[in-house]
Amino acid sequence: MTIKTNHPGIPEKNVDRRKFIGNLTKAAGSAMLAFPLVAKAKNILQQPHFWTVGEIMDLFIKEVPGAPFKNTVDTLKAGSRDIKVSGIVTTMFATLEVIQKTIALNANFIIAHEPTFYNHLDDTSWLEHDDVYRFKADLLKKHKIAVWRNHDYIHRLTSDGVRSGVVSRLKWEAYSIKGNPNVFEIPDMDLKRLIAHVKEHLGIDSLRFIGDISQPCKRILLMPGASGGKNQITAITREKPDVLVCGEIQEWETAEYIRDANTKGQKISLVVLGHVASEEPGSEFMAAWINEKVKGVFATHVPAGNSLMSA
Repeated sequence: MTIKTNHPGIPEKNVDRRKFIGNLTKAAGSAMLAFPLVAKAKNILQQPHFWTVGEIMDLFIKEVPGAPFKNTVDTLKAGSRDIKVSGIVTTMFATLEVIQKTIALNANFIIAHEPTFYNHLDDTSWLEHDDVYRFKADLLKKHKIAVWRNHDYIHRLTSDGVRSGVVSRLKWEAYSIKGNPNVFEIPDMDLKRLIAHVKEHLGIDSLRFIGDISQPCKRILLMPGASGGKNQITAITREKPDVLVCGEIQEWETAEYIRDANTKGQKISLVVLGHVASEEPGSEFMAAWINEKVKGVFATHVPAGNSLMSA
């Protein structure tokens, strides 16, 4: 796996500090002899700053309008704010496989977009005697790994971080409608080409859709994730798209609305990407944000992948 880092090197816990300071002192002494002005630098032996989990959380939250939020699911699911960060993994779900890869990377901070313990609030009171929950919780504790869910905050950035990640992967930036970041107008696009495009650029093996594959789909309404049938149908009514591209639906809601709309004579298609596929690029956005803003800590995106397979 290729890991992009700001400062490639060995994580803090593997560094012999005495040897490190000794080497740095020798280097500083040589620099002072060669360049007298360098001797005046006050920070020549300054220790590097080791970020804590809480500092990184606060740094991101500070960029969100109206934050911090009183009611939010964006809390620590494991570990503490005081853990010194050796490396960061961003992902959709902190699955056991993602945790194992985090350990292999010598990282100790996972930033996940969705729940870790199988329900929206990550309530674990009903799981206390469950073997799967206990195995996962104990693994995180054993390796002193912090898990922070970043869902509400990343969506509330001035430009929704998840949507920005998806749009970047789809290469649709140039087609965005001014004043409406969820609507795109792409000339010479039909449903067949649209399906092929999103599958290729989002790495999707299969998806579900409603519509005539030859139908023109110039005006696209993009709604990643699971925004709910009422929100999806309201947006369709307001934006009048040729196609809704979304992450997830309740099958008795939006799909039935689209079916009735077509029977009525309204030409509209629906493309259902799957929840993970539609929002995973938001975790890539998060890794890029960390690599830009949090100097001295490496961050890499580890895809959670889809738990469901197609037969």
